[in-house]
Amino acid sequence: MGSIEAQRTITGWAATDPTGILAPYTYTLRNTGPEDVYVKVICCGICHTDLHQIKNDLGMSNYPMVPGHEVVGEVVEVGSDVSKFRAGDIVGVGAIVGCCRNCHPCKRDIEQYCNKKIWSYNDVYTDGKPTQGGFASSMVVDQKFVVKIPVGMDPEQAAPLLCAGVTVYSPLSHFGLKQSGLRGGILGLGGVGHMGVKIAKAMGHHVTVISSSDKKREEALDHLGADEYLVSSDATKMQEKADTLDYIIDTVPVFHPLEPYLSLLKLDGKLILMGVINTPLQFLTPVVMLGRKTITGSFVGSITEIEEMLEFCKEKGLTSMIEVIKMDYVNKAIERLEKNDVRYRFVVDVAGSKLDQ
Repeated sequence: MGSIEAQRTITGWAATDPTGILAPYTYTLRNTGPEDVYVKVICCGICHTDLHQIKNDLGMSNYPMVPGHEVVGEVVEVGSDVSKFRAGDIVGVGAIVGCCRNCHPCKRDIEQYCNKKIWSYNDVYTDGKPTQGGFASSMVVDQKFVVKIPVGMDPEQAAPLLCAGVTVYSPLSHFGLKQSGLRGGILGLGGVGHMGVKIAKAMGHHVTVISSSDKKREEALDHLGADEYLVSSDATKMQEKADTLDYIIDTVPVFHPLEPYLSLLKLDGKLILMGVINTPLQFLTPVVMLGRKTITGSFVGSITEIEEMLEFCKEKGLTSMIEVIKMDYVNKAIERLEKNDVRYRFVVDVAGSKLDQ
């Protein structure tokens, strides 16, 4: 379907240089191929990674760049070989839109670890054209990388789950940390951290939020339902809580010492890194060795895990805490995100911003 149509010209908001300022940008989408789903974007979350990418913090940015990888939209058209989706379905698209399908991770359905994965933006697709993300009126995506949003789940609520939600769910699932009764720590209370608290609590964990200051205590305990709040600069309290946690999900996206947090872990505890940091982290090996502790990482989640996580969130009634904005506010929102001035995820109302008019 779609092969005889002219290529679609659409409008997105793109960064054109490392200032990261977004402005309207017109480009073309490929026709809907046999395996493709053509999606009209309803909304898209703003992730801290978008900030890194548009500002070239990792030194790998290509411009013009339309960011956005927490995309929810409505299916407009499907290719001739698509059976899972049909027009009118509400669907999601996350951080990845392609993979090799032949490597060890791909064969195990953990395509996020494929060395040839294709990012939903700031990458090159198989046709040689740049990929562009969800800060745009439409996307064309291979059906393998599209998920159904559960019936009854608001699109704006679902969007942050496609990155922030699955980023927390995936390691808890993979490392066998889903059973109730565990004691977990969430380091950093931003977009990923706030979902970490909600998902861990829904799994029946005792959750401690660890933060650099006292300013989020009320939010963590009263609004998000955390059990304890620990200020990392309070040496006495940190010492009291030594050897008490089964795991810590570390969402901090800037340089920070690891030793204070490693000391909180029990024997065989895991420090799971999730923040994208472009400077080396350091730790003293005895802190790890003397408790057989693990420093590991985890990266978003597979399509299978996204589907599982969405069903889990629906079953448990979990929602994101969001601030919905129009596209004309996006640069201000990015400024605020840089200052951590958001509770806890911006979601752009793309459809309501009428980008193609």
